[in-house]
Amino acid sequence: MARQQACALCGRRYGGLERKQDMATKKKIQLPEVNFSDYGDTRYLHLGTPWVQGSMNIEKPFDIDLEYVQRMMAWLLFVDIDQVNKLHAMQLGLGAASLTKFSFKHLRMKTTAIELNPQVVAACRLWFKLPADSAKLQVVLGDAAEVAKHDHWRGQVDALQVDLYDHEAACPVLDSAEFYADCRQLLTDDGCMTVNLFGRSASYAQSLAKMAHAFGEDALWAFKPTREGNTVVLAQRSPTHPKRAVLMARAEAIQARWPLPATKWLRVFKPFNA
Repeated sequence: MARQQACALCGRRYGGLERKQDMATKKKIQLPEVNFSDYGDTRYLHLGTPWVQGSMNIEKPFDIDLEYVQRMMAWLLFVDIDQVNKLHAMQLGLGAASLTKFSFKHLRMKTTAIELNPQVVAACRLWFKLPADSAKLQVVLGDAAEVAKHDHWRGQVDALQVDLYDHEAACPVLDSAEFYADCRQLLTDDGCMTVNLFGRSASYAQSLAKMAHAFGEDALWAFKPTREGNTVVLAQRSPTHPKRAVLMARAEAIQARWPLPATKWLRVFKPFNA
């Protein structure tokens, strides 16, 4: 059934990208098996290893469970929250669909998720409460690098969230200056990209330098790492530097409206060049 779903999604809504009948074979990639585990009230997504690729609070399936994933929503600090439901969010890498579900259910945004592995899509539908596609929610089976490079969504994404790791979680699957430049082209003039940096062999400094090359140093903001070692970086297509009092007021408004610890973000979130 997963393969049938993959064929139904392949090439859809790309606006001219080549149709992919079997992406795994074409790219000679052995996609990992997908499984989950439950511990207490939390469900975890795995790609055939103990590494956690995402999680969900079973009692609150549309909230964001992991701290670093909550921080991926920091782009809310740079938009008018009263207009959020008119914006477009895109996720490169579905994971356990936490960002996708939150953007669609809580924020009421037009939401597009790009995922390479059809088993991840099926798992999110079966085990992680991912809603079916609709007018405002699209899950597209595809290669994030090709999507970023293609002009179909160019200049149309207000919040781009990048979390691309394989089953070994050693380093980001896509982490080049060229890729980040392509991501920048997806953004609207006021759009933001958030990226999760984590991994045993990943180099934070090198990744940050590549983003700076694509966006400019003035466009970058970064969190301190979480206890688990995830560092979230935010890049703006058009750099802005609101005063701390302004950011705190925005954080308080975000926290009052949605289940996000936005005021805590400001303790560990600063411009790159500060």
